Amino acid sequence: MAAAVRWTVQVSPDTDLALRDFLDTPNLDSEEVSKFIEEAVRWRILDNDVQTIKDRNQDMPVEVIEAIIDKSVIEERKAKKRSAA
Repeated sequence: MAAAVRWTVQVSPDTDLALRDFLDTPNLDSEEVSKFIEEAVRWRILDNDVQTIKDRNQDMPVEVIEAIIDKSVIEERKAKKRSAA
């Protein structure tokens, strides 16, 4: 893994308390907070990407989307079989 980048973040006392309650850890160490923040950021980016794709494809018929997905799954399975052989 590449070297970590240091962030300095500030949150409200309510957010701090909510995170401690959520993680059920009154004495959070910086590693736990870092892991939580990284996961939260990744989920937020994924959520944004999914929404962008949904918006882009909102006028596309469901049948077309399903056909694209089916084709992609078939191709991926074939590729996986070839690499396993």
